[in-house]
Amino acid sequence: MQQPLAYRMRPTKIEDIVGQQDLVGPGKIINRMVQAKMLSSMILYGPPGTGKTSIASAIAGSTEYAFRTLNAATDSKKELQIVAEEAKMSGTVVLLLDEIHRLDKAKQDFLLPLLEKGSIILIGATTENPYISINPAIRSRTQIFEVHPLTPDDIIQAIQRALTDSQNGLANYHVKIANDALDFLSKATNGDLRTALNALELAVKSTNGDSDGNVNISLAIIEECLQRKSLSSDKNGDAHYDVISALQKSIRGSDTDAALHYASRLIAAGDLVSLMRRLLVIAYEDIGLANPAACARTVSAVDAARQLGLPEARIPLANAIIELALSPKSNSAMSAIDGALSDVKTGNFGDVPDHLKDAHYKGATDLGHGVDYKYPHDYPNDWVNQQYLPDKIKRAQYYIPKENGKIEQRLKAQYEQLRKATRPNNY
Repeated sequence: MQQPLAYRMRPTKIEDIVGQQDLVGPGKIINRMVQAKMLSSMILYGPPGTGKTSIASAIAGSTEYAFRTLNAATDSKKELQIVAEEAKMSGTVVLLLDEIHRLDKAKQDFLLPLLEKGSIILIGATTENPYISINPAIRSRTQIFEVHPLTPDDIIQAIQRALTDSQNGLANYHVKIANDALDFLSKATNGDLRTALNALELAVKSTNGDSDGNVNISLAIIEECLQRKSLSSDKNGDAHYDVISALQKSIRGSDTDAALHYASRLIAAGDLVSLMRRLLVIAYEDIGLANPAACARTVSAVDAARQLGLPEARIPLANAIIELALSPKSNSAMSAIDGALSDVKTGNFGDVPDHLKDAHYKGATDLGHGVDYKYPHDYPNDWVNQQYLPDKIKRAQYYIPKENGKIEQRLKAQYEQLRKATRPNNY
Protein backbone atom coordinates (compact mmCIF):
# COMPACT_ATOMS: atom_id res chain seq x y z
CA MET A 1 0.00 0.00 0.00
CA GLN A 2 1.33 3.42 -0.94
CA GLN A 3 2.21 5.79 1.89
CA PRO A 4 0.27 9.11 2.18
CA LEU A 5 1.61 12.07 0.24
CA ALA A 6 2.71 13.88 3.41
CA TYR A 7 4.88 10.87 4.29
CA ARG A 8 6.34 10.52 0.80
CA MET A 9 7.23 14.21 0.60
CA ARG A 10 9.22 14.27 3.83
CA PRO A 11 12.57 16.01 3.26
CA THR A 12 15.72 13.94 3.20
CA LYS A 13 18.11 16.84 3.71
CA ILE A 14 18.05 19.99 5.80
CA GLU A 15 17.82 22.32 2.78
CA ASP A 16 14.45 20.85 1.77
CA ILE A 17 12.62 21.66 5.00
CA VAL A 18 9.68 24.00 4.52
CA GLY A 19 9.32 26.65 7.22
CA GLN A 20 11.08 26.79 10.61
CA GLN A 21 13.90 28.81 9.05
CA ASP A 22 14.74 30.28 12.45
CA LEU A 23 16.01 26.78 13.32
CA VAL A 24 17.10 25.18 10.04
CA GLY A 25 17.96 28.14 7.81
CA PRO A 26 21.57 28.93 6.87
CA GLY A 27 23.56 29.90 9.93
CA LYS A 28 20.81 28.84 12.36
CA ILE A 29 21.30 26.44 15.25
CA ILE A 30 20.10 23.11 13.81
CA ASN A 31 21.67 23.84 10.43
CA ARG A 32 24.98 24.56 12.22
CA MET A 33 24.73 21.26 14.11
CA VAL A 34 24.21 19.37 10.86
CA GLN A 35 27.02 21.15 8.99
CA ALA A 36 29.46 20.48 11.82
CA LYS A 37 28.10 16.98 12.48
CA MET A 38 27.93 17.96 16.13
CA LEU A 39 24.39 16.87 16.86
CA SER A 40 22.93 17.04 20.33
CA SER A 41 19.67 15.55 21.54
CA MET A 42 16.73 17.89 21.30
CA ILE A 43 13.01 18.24 21.91
CA LEU A 44 10.84 19.80 19.22
CA TYR A 45 7.47 21.00 20.41
CA GLY A 46 4.60 22.62 18.57
CA PRO A 47 1.25 21.91 16.87
CA PRO A 48 0.67 18.86 14.64
CA GLY A 49 1.84 19.03 11.04
CA THR A 50 4.44 21.74 11.56
CA GLY A 51 7.51 19.72 10.61
CA LYS A 52 8.85 18.03 13.75
CA THR A 53 9.20 14.66 12.01
CA SER A 54 10.50 16.32 8.86
CA ILE A 55 13.27 18.06 10.78
CA ALA A 56 14.33 14.77 12.38
CA SER A 57 14.26 12.96 9.03
CA ALA A 58 16.27 15.72 7.35
CA ILE A 59 18.86 15.76 10.12
CA ALA A 60 19.40 12.04 9.71
CA GLY A 61 19.51 12.31 5.91
CA SER A 62 21.95 15.21 5.90
CA THR A 63 24.32 13.53 8.35
CA GLU A 64 23.87 10.03 6.85
CA TYR A 65 23.11 8.58 10.27
CA ALA A 66 20.62 5.74 10.62
CA PHE A 67 17.13 7.06 11.38
CA ARG A 68 14.57 5.26 13.50
CA THR A 69 11.12 6.32 14.70
CA LEU A 70 9.38 5.15 17.88
CA ASN A 71 6.40 6.31 19.90
CA ALA A 72 6.89 6.80 23.64
CA ALA A 73 3.27 5.90 24.34
CA THR A 74 2.93 2.71 22.30
CA ASP A 75 6.41 1.24 21.76
CA SER A 76 7.95 -0.83 24.52
CA LYS A 77 11.34 -0.77 26.16
CA LYS A 78 12.25 -3.73 23.94
CA GLU A 79 12.03 -1.52 20.83
CA LEU A 80 14.38 0.96 22.51
CA GLN A 81 16.80 -1.87 23.24
CA ILE A 82 16.80 -2.85 19.55
CA VAL A 83 17.72 0.72 18.57
CA ALA A 84 20.45 0.73 21.24
CA GLU A 85 21.91 -2.51 19.88
CA GLU A 86 21.92 -1.05 16.37
CA ALA A 87 23.78 2.02 17.65
CA LYS A 88 26.31 -0.23 19.37
CA MET A 89 26.93 -2.23 16.18
CA SER A 90 26.86 0.47 13.48
CA GLY A 91 27.44 3.78 15.22
CA THR A 92 25.22 6.76 15.97
CA VAL A 93 21.48 6.44 15.43
CA VAL A 94 19.07 9.38 15.22
CA LEU A 95 15.94 8.35 17.11
CA LEU A 96 12.73 10.30 16.66
CA LEU A 97 10.65 9.60 19.75
CA ASP A 98 7.13 10.83 19.15
CA GLU A 99 4.89 11.82 22.07
CA ILE A 100 7.96 12.07 24.28
CA HIS A 101 5.82 13.56 27.05
CA ARG A 102 4.39 10.04 27.47
CA LEU A 103 7.79 8.50 28.22
CA ASP A 104 7.58 6.34 31.36
CA LYS A 105 10.32 6.00 33.98
CA ALA A 106 11.61 2.60 32.82
CA LYS A 107 12.18 3.81 29.26
CA GLN A 108 13.62 7.07 30.51
CA ASP A 109 16.13 5.32 32.78
CA PHE A 110 17.18 3.14 29.86
CA LEU A 111 17.68 6.12 27.55
CA LEU A 112 19.56 8.47 29.84
CA PRO A 113 23.00 6.77 29.75
CA LEU A 114 22.72 6.37 25.96
CA LEU A 115 22.12 10.09 25.62
CA GLU A 116 25.09 10.81 27.88
CA LYS A 117 27.37 8.72 25.65
CA GLY A 118 25.92 10.15 22.43
CA SER A 119 25.31 6.74 20.85
CA ILE A 120 21.68 7.77 20.35
CA ILE A 121 20.78 11.28 19.21
CA LEU A 122 17.30 11.69 20.60
CA ILE A 123 14.85 13.98 18.85
CA GLY A 124 11.74 14.10 20.97
CA ALA A 125 8.54 15.37 19.38
CA THR A 126 5.57 16.63 21.34
CA THR A 127 2.60 18.93 21.08
CA GLU A 128 2.80 19.59 24.84
CA ASN A 129 4.86 22.25 26.58
CA PRO A 130 8.06 20.34 27.52
CA TYR A 131 8.78 22.63 30.46
CA ILE A 132 5.60 21.30 32.04
CA SER A 133 5.09 17.82 30.62
CA ILE A 134 8.59 16.32 30.29
CA ASN A 135 10.69 14.98 33.14
CA PRO A 136 13.56 17.31 34.17
CA ALA A 137 16.09 14.50 33.76
CA ILE A 138 15.31 14.32 30.03
CA ARG A 139 15.02 18.09 29.66
CA SER A 140 18.46 18.65 31.18
CA ARG A 141 20.04 16.43 28.52
CA THR A 142 18.35 18.02 25.54
CA GLN A 143 18.01 21.34 23.82
CA ILE A 144 14.42 22.52 23.49
CA PHE A 145 13.20 24.14 20.28
CA GLU A 146 9.71 25.40 19.54
CA VAL A 147 8.30 24.90 16.05
CA HIS A 148 5.54 27.15 14.79
CA PRO A 149 2.57 26.70 12.46
CA LEU A 150 3.66 27.12 8.86
CA THR A 151 2.67 30.27 7.03
CA PRO A 152 0.36 30.10 3.98
CA ASP A 153 3.41 30.82 1.80
CA ASP A 154 5.20 27.83 3.37
CA ILE A 155 2.20 25.60 2.64
CA ILE A 156 1.99 26.83 -0.96
CA GLN A 157 5.70 26.13 -1.44
CA ALA A 158 5.24 22.56 -0.21
CA ILE A 159 2.13 22.03 -2.36
CA GLN A 160 3.88 23.26 -5.50
CA ARG A 161 6.82 21.00 -4.74
CA ALA A 162 4.45 18.03 -4.42
CA LEU A 163 2.70 18.91 -7.69
CA THR A 164 6.00 18.96 -9.63
CA ASP A 165 7.59 15.86 -8.05
CA SER A 166 7.14 12.87 -10.35
CA GLN A 167 8.75 10.32 -8.02
CA ASN A 168 7.04 10.94 -4.68
CA GLY A 169 4.53 13.65 -5.55
CA LEU A 170 1.63 14.17 -7.93
CA ALA A 171 3.33 15.44 -11.10
CA ASN A 172 2.12 12.44 -13.13
CA TYR A 173 -1.51 13.48 -12.58
CA HIS A 174 -1.02 16.81 -14.44
CA VAL A 175 -2.84 18.78 -11.77
CA LYS A 176 -4.21 22.25 -12.38
CA ILE A 177 -5.38 23.82 -9.13
CA ALA A 178 -7.42 27.02 -9.17
CA ASN A 179 -5.87 30.01 -7.44
CA ASP A 180 -8.72 30.35 -4.94
CA ALA A 181 -8.49 26.62 -4.15
CA LEU A 182 -4.73 26.87 -3.56
CA ASP A 183 -5.20 29.95 -1.41
CA PHE A 184 -7.91 28.29 0.67
CA LEU A 185 -5.89 25.10 1.10
CA SER A 186 -2.89 27.10 2.30
CA LYS A 187 -4.89 29.03 4.90
CA ALA A 188 -7.70 26.77 6.07
CA THR A 189 -5.29 24.14 7.40
CA ASN A 190 -3.93 26.59 10.01
CA GLY A 191 -0.28 25.85 9.34
CA ASP A 192 -0.71 22.05 9.33
CA LEU A 193 1.18 20.83 6.26
CA ARG A 194 0.27 17.18 6.80
CA THR A 195 -3.44 17.98 6.58
CA ALA A 196 -2.91 20.19 3.52
CA LEU A 197 -0.95 17.58 1.56
CA ASN A 198 -3.23 14.69 2.42
CA ALA A 199 -6.32 16.72 1.46
CA LEU A 200 -4.62 17.64 -1.82
CA GLU A 201 -3.88 13.99 -2.56
CA LEU A 202 -7.48 12.99 -1.87
CA ALA A 203 -8.70 15.78 -4.13
CA VAL A 204 -6.41 14.75 -6.98
CA LYS A 205 -7.01 11.01 -6.80
CA SER A 206 -10.79 11.35 -6.47
CA THR A 207 -11.19 13.76 -9.41
CA ASN A 208 -11.51 12.51 -12.97
CA GLY A 209 -9.24 14.03 -15.58
CA ASP A 210 -10.55 16.15 -18.46
CA SER A 211 -10.26 15.32 -22.17
CA ASP A 212 -6.66 16.60 -22.19
CA GLY A 213 -5.66 14.37 -19.28
CA ASN A 214 -5.49 17.20 -16.75
CA VAL A 215 -6.93 16.98 -13.23
CA ASN A 216 -8.64 20.29 -12.45
CA ILE A 217 -9.01 21.08 -8.75
CA SER A 218 -11.56 23.73 -7.84
CA LEU A 219 -12.32 25.49 -4.57
CA ALA A 220 -15.44 23.32 -4.14
CA ILE A 221 -13.34 20.15 -4.40
CA ILE A 222 -10.84 21.37 -1.79
CA GLU A 223 -13.70 22.40 0.51
CA GLU A 224 -15.15 18.89 0.26
CA CYS A 225 -11.83 17.13 0.83
CA LEU A 226 -10.99 19.34 3.82
CA GLN A 227 -14.58 19.30 5.08
CA ARG A 228 -14.32 23.04 5.63
CA LYS A 229 -16.07 25.88 3.88
CA SER A 230 -14.33 28.96 2.51
CA LEU A 231 -15.24 32.12 4.39
CA SER A 232 -15.75 34.03 1.18
CA SER A 233 -15.76 33.58 -2.54
CA ASP A 234 -13.65 36.69 -3.10
CA LYS A 235 -10.49 36.35 -5.13
CA ASN A 236 -8.14 38.53 -3.12
CA GLY A 237 -7.26 35.80 -0.63
CA ASP A 238 -7.70 38.07 2.37
CA ALA A 239 -11.13 36.93 3.59
CA HIS A 240 -9.79 34.67 6.33
CA TYR A 241 -7.66 37.39 7.87
CA ASP A 242 -10.34 40.03 7.33
CA VAL A 243 -12.81 38.04 9.41
CA ILE A 244 -10.31 37.51 12.23
CA SER A 245 -9.43 41.21 12.15
CA ALA A 246 -13.11 42.18 12.22
CA LEU A 247 -13.71 39.85 15.17
CA GLN A 248 -10.99 41.47 17.26
CA LYS A 249 -11.98 45.01 16.31
CA SER A 250 -15.63 44.28 17.13
CA ILE A 251 -14.75 42.98 20.60
CA ARG A 252 -12.34 45.89 21.13
CA GLY A 253 -15.14 48.24 20.11
CA SER A 254 -17.63 46.52 22.48
CA ASP A 255 -20.05 45.48 19.69
CA THR A 256 -21.28 42.12 20.98
CA ASP A 257 -23.52 41.27 18.02
CA ALA A 258 -20.83 42.02 15.43
CA ALA A 259 -18.33 39.92 17.41
CA LEU A 260 -20.76 36.98 17.50
CA HIS A 261 -21.34 37.35 13.75
CA TYR A 262 -17.65 37.16 12.83
CA ALA A 263 -17.08 34.32 15.29
CA SER A 264 -19.94 32.45 13.59
CA ARG A 265 -18.22 32.81 10.23
CA LEU A 266 -15.14 31.08 11.65
CA ILE A 267 -17.26 28.37 13.30
CA ALA A 268 -19.21 27.74 10.09
CA ALA A 269 -15.90 27.37 8.25
CA GLY A 270 -14.76 24.83 10.85
CA ASP A 271 -11.87 27.09 11.83
CA LEU A 272 -11.99 26.48 15.56
CA VAL A 273 -8.22 26.84 15.96
CA SER A 274 -8.08 30.42 14.64
CA LEU A 275 -11.09 31.45 16.73
CA MET A 276 -9.68 30.03 19.98
CA ARG A 277 -6.24 31.50 19.43
CA ARG A 278 -7.64 34.92 18.56
CA LEU A 279 -9.87 35.03 21.64
CA LEU A 280 -6.85 34.36 23.86
CA VAL A 281 -4.97 37.20 22.17
CA ILE A 282 -7.94 39.55 22.51
CA ALA A 283 -8.42 38.76 26.19
CA TYR A 284 -4.90 39.77 27.17
CA GLU A 285 -4.30 42.45 24.52
CA ASP A 286 -7.56 44.38 24.68
CA ILE A 287 -9.15 43.60 28.06
CA GLY A 288 -6.05 42.87 30.12
CA LEU A 289 -5.76 44.53 33.50
CA ALA A 290 -9.19 46.15 33.23
CA ASN A 291 -10.71 42.72 33.93
CA PRO A 292 -8.16 39.95 34.61
CA ALA A 293 -10.92 37.54 35.63
CA ALA A 294 -12.35 37.74 32.10
CA CYS A 295 -8.93 36.74 30.75
CA ALA A 296 -8.86 33.69 33.03
CA ARG A 297 -12.42 32.73 32.07
CA THR A 298 -11.49 33.01 28.38
CA VAL A 299 -8.65 30.53 28.93
CA SER A 300 -11.13 28.17 30.63
CA ALA A 301 -13.61 28.61 27.77
CA VAL A 302 -10.94 27.82 25.18
CA ASP A 303 -9.84 24.72 27.14
CA ALA A 304 -13.46 23.56 27.29
CA ALA A 305 -13.94 24.21 23.56
CA ARG A 306 -10.77 22.28 22.74
CA GLN A 307 -12.03 19.26 24.69
CA LEU A 308 -15.58 19.45 23.34
CA GLY A 309 -14.87 20.14 19.68
CA LEU A 310 -17.52 21.41 17.30
CA PRO A 311 -20.46 21.84 17.41
CA GLU A 312 -20.58 22.08 21.24
CA ALA A 313 -17.41 24.21 21.36
CA ARG A 314 -19.48 27.16 20.17
CA ILE A 315 -21.19 27.41 23.58
CA PRO A 316 -18.23 28.17 25.92
CA LEU A 317 -16.72 30.38 23.21
CA ALA A 318 -19.93 32.40 22.95
CA ASN A 319 -19.78 32.96 26.71
CA ALA A 320 -16.24 34.30 26.37
CA ILE A 321 -17.05 36.48 23.34
CA ILE A 322 -20.00 38.17 25.05
CA GLU A 323 -18.05 38.83 28.25
CA LEU A 324 -15.01 40.19 26.40
CA ALA A 325 -17.14 42.50 24.26
CA LEU A 326 -18.97 43.91 27.28
CA SER A 327 -15.94 44.11 29.55
CA PRO A 328 -14.00 47.33 30.27
CA LYS A 329 -10.90 47.48 28.08
CA SER A 330 -7.21 48.19 28.69
CA ASN A 331 -4.12 47.60 26.56
CA SER A 332 -1.76 49.02 29.21
CA ALA A 333 0.04 45.73 29.88
CA MET A 334 0.80 45.15 26.19
CA SER A 335 1.96 48.74 25.77
CA ALA A 336 4.16 48.40 28.86
CA ILE A 337 5.98 45.27 27.73
CA ASP A 338 6.34 46.64 24.18
CA GLY A 339 7.96 49.80 25.58
CA ALA A 340 10.37 47.77 27.67
CA LEU A 341 11.20 45.50 24.72
CA SER A 342 11.86 48.52 22.52
CA ASP A 343 14.50 49.77 24.94
CA VAL A 344 16.11 46.34 25.18
CA LYS A 345 16.18 45.80 21.40
CA THR A 346 17.73 49.22 20.76
CA GLY A 347 20.33 48.75 23.51
CA ASN A 348 18.89 51.51 25.64
CA PHE A 349 19.71 49.98 29.01
CA GLY A 350 22.62 49.64 31.40
CA ASP A 351 24.17 47.15 33.77
CA VAL A 352 22.17 45.48 36.49
CA PRO A 353 22.83 47.43 39.71
CA ASP A 354 25.54 45.74 41.78
CA HIS A 355 23.31 45.26 44.82
CA LEU A 356 20.87 43.20 42.66
CA LYS A 357 23.50 40.92 41.10
CA ASP A 358 23.77 37.26 42.04
CA ALA A 359 25.75 36.79 45.24
CA HIS A 360 25.47 33.00 45.59
CA TYR A 361 29.02 32.13 44.61
CA LYS A 362 32.48 32.51 46.08
CA GLY A 363 34.06 35.86 45.32
CA ALA A 364 30.78 37.68 44.64
CA THR A 365 31.25 39.93 47.66
CA ASP A 366 34.74 40.92 46.49
CA LEU A 367 33.13 42.14 43.28
CA GLY A 368 30.51 44.09 45.19
CA HIS A 369 27.72 41.84 43.97
CA GLY A 370 24.77 41.66 46.33
CA VAL A 371 26.37 44.09 48.79
CA ASP A 372 23.92 46.59 50.30
CA TYR A 373 20.91 44.70 48.98
CA LYS A 374 17.94 45.32 51.26
CA TYR A 375 15.73 42.27 51.77
CA PRO A 376 12.14 43.64 51.63
CA HIS A 377 10.76 41.04 54.03
CA ASP A 378 12.96 42.42 56.80
CA TYR A 379 11.13 45.75 56.67
CA PRO A 380 7.65 46.94 57.71
CA ASN A 381 4.96 45.98 55.19
CA ASP A 382 7.60 43.86 53.40
CA TRP A 383 8.78 46.84 51.35
CA VAL A 384 11.85 49.08 51.35
CA ASN A 385 12.91 51.86 49.02
CA GLN A 386 15.84 50.90 46.79
CA GLN A 387 16.78 51.21 43.13
CA TYR A 388 15.96 48.33 40.80
CA LEU A 389 16.44 49.72 37.29
CA PRO A 390 19.91 50.23 35.77
CA ASP A 391 21.30 53.76 36.24
CA LYS A 392 20.93 54.57 32.55
CA ILE A 393 17.15 54.12 32.62
CA LYS A 394 16.42 54.58 36.30
CA ARG A 395 13.60 57.03 35.56
CA ALA A 396 11.98 54.89 32.84
CA GLN A 397 8.22 54.37 32.96
CA TYR A 398 6.73 51.63 30.81
CA TYR A 399 3.43 51.00 32.52
CA ILE A 400 0.91 53.81 31.94
CA PRO A 401 -2.17 52.77 33.97
CA LYS A 402 -5.70 53.24 32.68
CA GLU A 403 -8.91 53.64 34.68
CA ASN A 404 -11.40 51.60 32.65
CA GLY A 405 -12.10 49.02 35.34
CA LYS A 406 -12.03 48.82 39.11
CA ILE A 407 -9.09 46.40 39.08
CA GLU A 408 -6.81 48.70 37.12
CA GLN A 409 -7.99 51.72 39.07
CA ARG A 410 -6.65 50.00 42.19
CA LEU A 411 -3.47 48.98 40.38
CA LYS A 412 -2.96 52.56 39.23
CA ALA A 413 -3.26 53.93 42.76
CA GLN A 414 -0.74 51.38 44.07
CA TYR A 415 1.63 51.92 41.15
CA GLU A 416 1.62 55.71 41.52
CA GLN A 417 2.11 55.52 45.27
CA LEU A 418 5.17 53.30 44.81
CA ARG A 419 6.61 55.47 42.03
CA LYS A 420 6.32 58.56 44.23
CA ALA A 421 8.24 56.75 46.96
CA THR A 422 10.99 55.41 44.71
CA ARG A 423 11.26 58.20 42.11
CA PRO A 424 10.23 61.44 43.89
CA ASN A 425 12.00 63.61 41.31
CA ASN A 426 9.63 62.36 38.62
CA TYR A 427 6.70 64.06 40.31
